[in-house]
Amino acid sequence: MISVEEAQAHIAALLSPVGTETIRLENARGRVLRKAVQATRDQPPFRASAMDGYAIKSTRLKPGAQFTVIGEIAAGGSNQIEIDETQSVRMFTGAPLPDSADYVLIQEDADRDGDVITVRENHDTKAYIRPSGADFTAGDTLDAPRNLSHSDIAFIASMGAAHVTVSQKPKIALIATGDELVWPGEPPRDTDIFASNNFGLKSMLEEAGAQVSLMPIAADTSDSLRATLDLAKDHDLIVTLGGASVGDYDLVQSTADTLGLQTSFYKIAMRPGKPLMAGRLGKAVMIGLPGNPVSSMVCGTIFVVPATKSLLGLGYQTPHILTGRLTHDVGPNGPRTHYMRAEAEFSGKGYEIAIHDRQDSALLSVLSQANALAIRPINDPKKLTGDAVEFILL
Repeated sequence: MISVEEAQAHIAALLSPVGTETIRLENARGRVLRKAVQATRDQPPFRASAMDGYAIKSTRLKPGAQFTVIGEIAAGGSNQIEIDETQSVRMFTGAPLPDSADYVLIQEDADRDGDVITVRENHDTKAYIRPSGADFTAGDTLDAPRNLSHSDIAFIASMGAAHVTVSQKPKIALIATGDELVWPGEPPRDTDIFASNNFGLKSMLEEAGAQVSLMPIAADTSDSLRATLDLAKDHDLIVTLGGASVGDYDLVQSTADTLGLQTSFYKIAMRPGKPLMAGRLGKAVMIGLPGNPVSSMVCGTIFVVPATKSLLGLGYQTPHILTGRLTHDVGPNGPRTHYMRAEAEFSGKGYEIAIHDRQDSALLSVLSQANALAIRPINDPKKLTGDAVEFILL
């Protein structure tokens, strides 16, 4: 068995970013930018008023000074108005400042009577002018790769770009295996169970940016599995669920071998998730996850979401590890790294971690209640209340 870190490195080595496409900016939410966007002009492209007020020359600025209002400029208006030391222009926030003005007297500091304003006592001394290029200048870039946020999209729009070059959505095929599985909504036999982990993983991987296909459930025969694998051959990543451990009905690896699977590794020192394998099948990367629902969801978090990010061009980003304090004693860990369902709560002193008593890898109800995975290293000794423990937020 290899370590979790070794398995992550093996999977990372199998992956290459998918291709790119150019899309309209309004469709870029959640996509991964792959080509930097460059500003073609300064923002703002002119000196602008930062507040509502009056543009003046500051040479006569003092309490009681008076200025004659000779016009006004709104946002989008023309600034082709010249003023002398006795004149002013009514300004609105964002409007272009006349070239001859060097100060905006905010309206709260001016008393207006007809076309004359008088500077009040204790007026603000700040000029309230946004210089040209205060936000960014021509040639500035938003670099790639990056997951586009709402703010990024607004930033790109302010640069004037209507299109962006992004990663294509990686195509991921999920193949649940097992004679005992039926689709939710179908009438089950007494010995059937509803397929569930493929639905959970689909949601998880779509949130990460992939285009995910639920393939037909593969029965526990080589012919059925081979047929389903053939349907998935044009995908970037094939993820099988179940059938990866050693047993009479565990046919994933043996069947994939007949189709030319180049195995990278098989079995890891992890709990839940020991029977995990990865390799390359034709043009696709293949990851075989355990069939137990919690095992596959945990392995999806630890291995498949980072694989999706790598396909998107963001690199193989392993889950961010935090540290918290245990709320109760926990016993020693065994010879495999254990990812334990837990509740993480942030307080003024940091995170407090309560590990669930029940860790059976078939119990999705416990996973549904958890918001974290506490990480117990190999042969970790008994931990007491208040001891530090590493964890991943779900």
